[in-house]
Amino acid sequence: MKAILFAGQGAQFRGMGKDLFSRYPDMTATASGILGYSIDTLCIEDPENKLSLTQYTQPALYVVNALGYRKLCDEGMAAPDFLAGHSLGEYNALQAAGVFDFVTGLRLVQRRGKLMGEARHGAMAAVIGLDEESLAAILQQHQLTSIDLANFNTLSQIVIAGPVDAIRQAEKILLAKDVRCVVLNVSAAFHSRYMNDARQAFAAYLREFRFHAPQVRVIANVTARPYHEVGAPDTLAQQISSPVRWADTVRYLMGAGCEQFVEVGSAVLTRMVADLRKTATPLVPEEATPASDGTACREVPNLPAAPPLTVPARVNGSASRALTAATLGSALFRQRFGVKCAYVSGAMYRGIATPRLVVRMGKAGLLGFFGTGGLPFSEIEQGLRYIQGELRHGEAYGLNLLANYAYPALERQTVDLYLRYNVKLIEAAAFMQVTPALVLFRLKGLQRGADGKVHATHRILAKVSRPEVAEAFMSPAPAHIVQQLFNEGQISAEQMEAAKYVPVAEDICIEADSGGHTDGGIPSVLFPAMLGLKNAMQAQFAYSEPICMGLAGGIGTPEAAAAAFVMGADFILTGSINQCTVDAGTSDDVKLLLQDINVQDTDYAPAGDMFETGARVQVMKKGLFFPTRANKLFSLYTHYGSLDEIPEKTRKQIQSTYFKKTFDDVWQETRIYLESHDLLHEIVKAEANPKHKMALVFRWYFGHSSRLALSGATEDRINYQVHTGPALGAFNQWVKGTALEPWTARHADEIGKKLLDETAAYLNRSLDRMFPAADV
Repeated sequence: MKAILFAGQGAQFRGMGKDLFSRYPDMTATASGILGYSIDTLCIEDPENKLSLTQYTQPALYVVNALGYRKLCDEGMAAPDFLAGHSLGEYNALQAAGVFDFVTGLRLVQRRGKLMGEARHGAMAAVIGLDEESLAAILQQHQLTSIDLANFNTLSQIVIAGPVDAIRQAEKILLAKDVRCVVLNVSAAFHSRYMNDARQAFAAYLREFRFHAPQVRVIANVTARPYHEVGAPDTLAQQISSPVRWADTVRYLMGAGCEQFVEVGSAVLTRMVADLRKTATPLVPEEATPASDGTACREVPNLPAAPPLTVPARVNGSASRALTAATLGSALFRQRFGVKCAYVSGAMYRGIATPRLVVRMGKAGLLGFFGTGGLPFSEIEQGLRYIQGELRHGEAYGLNLLANYAYPALERQTVDLYLRYNVKLIEAAAFMQVTPALVLFRLKGLQRGADGKVHATHRILAKVSRPEVAEAFMSPAPAHIVQQLFNEGQISAEQMEAAKYVPVAEDICIEADSGGHTDGGIPSVLFPAMLGLKNAMQAQFAYSEPICMGLAGGIGTPEAAAAAFVMGADFILTGSINQCTVDAGTSDDVKLLLQDINVQDTDYAPAGDMFETGARVQVMKKGLFFPTRANKLFSLYTHYGSLDEIPEKTRKQIQSTYFKKTFDDVWQETRIYLESHDLLHEIVKAEANPKHKMALVFRWYFGHSSRLALSGATEDRINYQVHTGPALGAFNQWVKGTALEPWTARHADEIGKKLLDETAAYLNRSLDRMFPAADV
C-alpha cells in the first residue's frame, strides 16, 4: 500500500517549482490572480525576500505541492491508498482527495497564512534527542508551564512553542543538559494555545465553504486518524492551535499496511519516515484497510463535486445516510430551542456554569444553563443582564432552578426574579415533587392560539432520576397547586384552564450517575424504563407537542454519547466535563486538580442542602479529605441527638481539623446568615431542638468547603468540596495527549462540538462494522 505525503512550512526554498510553473501555466496564472502577485516569481526568484514570511510561504508551498502532485498523476502514478501532509501540507492532501478544489484550497491557505502571519509574541524551538515523556518532565521540573509541545515529528524530534522568554529559558536548560535545541525562525508559537484567536477567526472563515467527503483516506494532523465527512472544517480550524501528530500519523500508516511513502517535491518528511520506520511501532487502525484498485490519479485542478459520503450499510433493505453532529438526537428538540445540535451544557451550582460559558454556548448554536443555585440575587441579576445583553438574536439560553427543601420560599423568590427578566427556560434540578414555584413559571407562559391549541412560551427542562418524579413532571400541573395560584391572583382563569392540556415539563433529562446530586442510576437500566414511561404518558394525555427525553450522567466520551443516542435520547446533557474549562466559575487550583483525575477518583458524600434527608452528591476524592469528613459528620448526626452527646475527643478533632473553629463560632456565623436572610424561624427551631442545631452547624462545613474550592484557598485544599463525576475522568483520558489535555485550552462549546463530531464518526464506523459494505 502507498501513501502520498506533502511537506509544510519549513520545506520552502528559493527556486522551488521551477520546472512546474511553465508546465502548468493555467494553474500558475489562476494562483497569481487569486494571490495578487506572481507566484512563480516569488518561488523562483524571491526578489523581495518574502518567501520566508508565513503569509507568503504557505500559499507558495500549497501551489508547488499541488503542481507536483498534478505532475505525478499525469505521469501515470497509480492512485494512493492514503494521503497525509505536515501542517500546511494537509491542505494539499485534502485537495488531492477531492475535499475541495485547487482554487478553494488556495483561498483557505491564503487566509490561514495571513492569520498565522499576523500572530506575534511567540517562539518555537526544535528539541532533538529527547522523547515526549522526558521533555515534558524537564519542562514540568522547571515550571515552564507556558510552553506547549507543538510538533511531534519523530519519537526524538519534538518542537516546542510558547512565549519568547520561556523558549529562551528552555533552550538554556536543555543545552546545559547536552540536549540539542534549535530556536526556529518563526514569528509566533504555532500549533499551541497561543493561536486560539487565529483558530477562532479561521473557523468563522471556513463556514463560508462547502466541503466534500474525501475520496481517498486523509490522515489528520490533529488526531492522526482519517478524516470523516463532517470533520474537515472543524479539524482544519483546530489544526492551527493543536499539535502536529506526525509521528503518530506515520505509525498509523505503518499499521494500515503502508510500505511505500512518496513525498511530493521535497525530502523533509521522507527522512522523518525513515527514522520512524526504524524506531517506532505501528498503530493498528480501527477500520479495515482495503487494498488499492490501482487506478490512475485524478486530475488535481477543478475537481468535480464529490458525492455525499454514505454509510455502506443496509437498514431495512435501504442505504443509511451518514450521521453528522447536526443529525444526532431529535430534530424537534433542535427546532424547539433554535439550536444546531441536540446538546446541552447543564447548570453547575454557585455560578460554576457562568454567564460567560452560557453565552459561548449560545453563540455556538448550543444550549447552556447558568448555574444560579446558591448565588445571591444580586449576582443572578448581574449574570442575567450580561447574558441578555450578549444574546440578542434569539440564541438559546436558560437558568437553573435548584430545589430548596430547607428554605422553599427562596424558590418562589427566584422564579419571581426570572419572570421579571422575561426568562423563558429554566432547568429544574434536585426536585422530588412539583412545587408551586415551578407551576407558576410554567403557567405564566400559557396561552391558547387561534388554532385552539395551548401554546407555551415558558419551558422547563427537568432533570430527574426517579420514575415517580419523571411521571410528576410529565403530567399536567397538580390541580390543587393550580387552584392555589389562581386564588392568589398569580395566574388567569385562561391559564388555569390551559394547565390541563400541557405537562409541567415537555423536556425531561434522565440523570444517571453524575457529579453533584445523584441517585447513582445506571444509564442502560434507567433510560429504557423512563422511555417506556414517557411513551405511556404521551399516549395517556395525548399532548399536542411531544415530550423530548434526554440523558445525562457519565457522558464524557464519544462512546458514551453514542450509547445515549442509540438508546433513543433526544438530546444529551453534560456537566462534569464543563467545569474543567476556561469559562467555568471555579478556581484555577480546582481546575488543575480536575484535569488530572481518572474514572476512579470520585466518591459519594452527603448533600449539604439536603443533609438531614441523607441525599448524596458525587465529589472528587483524589488528594482531598472532604468525602471522608462529610460522611463522618453525617454518621455523627445519625448516631447522636446533639453536639454535646458527641464524645469529647471527636468534638475536638472536628473543631480543630475539619472546621478550624469552635462549634460556638460556627453557630454564631450561622445565626448571622439566617438573620440576614429573614429565616428567624430556623433559629427558634434550633434553640428548641439540639439535633436541628447540630444539623445546621454541620451544614456550615458543606458551605465552607465549597467556598474554599471556588476561591482556591490552597492553604486548606484538603477540605475542598468539588462536585464531579467519573465522566470527567473518562474525558481526561480521551483527550490525553491532545490540544484539549490542559484545562486552559478547554471551552464548553468547543468540547460539545468535538464530542458530537467524534460521536457521529464513531457511530458511522460502528455501522460499517455491523453492516459490511454491500450493493446498495
